[in-house]
Amino acid sequence: MKTIQRILLTALALFIISSFAYAQSAKEIVTKAEDNIKGLSSVTEMTILIKRPTWTRSMSMKGWTKGEQYSMIVVTAPAKDAGTVFLKRVKEIWNWLPNIERVVKLPPSMMSQSWMGTDLTNDDLVKASSRIDDYNHKIVGDSVIEGRKCWKIEMIPLASAAVVWSKVNMWIDKKDYLELRLEFFDEDNKLVNVMQGSDIRTIGGRVMPAKLEMIPVQKKGQETIITYSSAVFNQPISVDFFTTQNMKKAK
Repeated sequence: MKTIQRILLTALALFIISSFAYAQSAKEIVTKAEDNIKGLSSVTEMTILIKRPTWTRSMSMKGWTKGEQYSMIVVTAPAKDAGTVFLKRVKEIWNWLPNIERVVKLPPSMMSQSWMGTDLTNDDLVKASSRIDDYNHKIVGDSVIEGRKCWKIEMIPLASAAVVWSKVNMWIDKKDYLELRLEFFDEDNKLVNVMQGSDIRTIGGRVMPAKLEMIPVQKKGQETIITYSSAVFNQPISVDFFTTQNMKKAK
């Protein structure tokens, strides 16, 4: 009897040890979610709908990314905004304004400002801050969103990080590592924006939310909706593509 008990206790101990060995950290989960969105590289096309209580406005965009370090986004419509480009190279952010034919470098102080009248900040658009490197990550709970079991992960910025938000809560699907909800808090720890992912389907060979809604919690009847129409992942893109010279001819 004692032998059987020892065997059972040994088996239980091995199970617990193996469970801890294969348990994912919060940072690993966030990294997988980011990789799912971008891959090694991505080329995406999307529309942005800005909704206000008395009016709506839409824009079309095309974006390129290479890892976390490089991204470029060009506005393709409407005509009055077409050709406007945002470029991220490592920690530097640039804006090409075709109307005045000028490239402007954006200072860190502008990262919290609205991007082209939307509910997205400049940082939300180009991800000047890194969700992986600029935050401490902690699993703080579980939930179900869009019928999918999710981790709730709390992200607190490092003291040395120049970030917009004082805290970000993120809900990541346990099956496909989809970012299904994000909550953004200001320096007073007040909830400012909520981003929700929905319309989950396969785009470019990857399962992803095709619709993202950014909702300011204190502004009734106001939101910004991003809808992806196409995506191509892991095509070779040279770092040399992400230059201020290329901004002027991106399309």
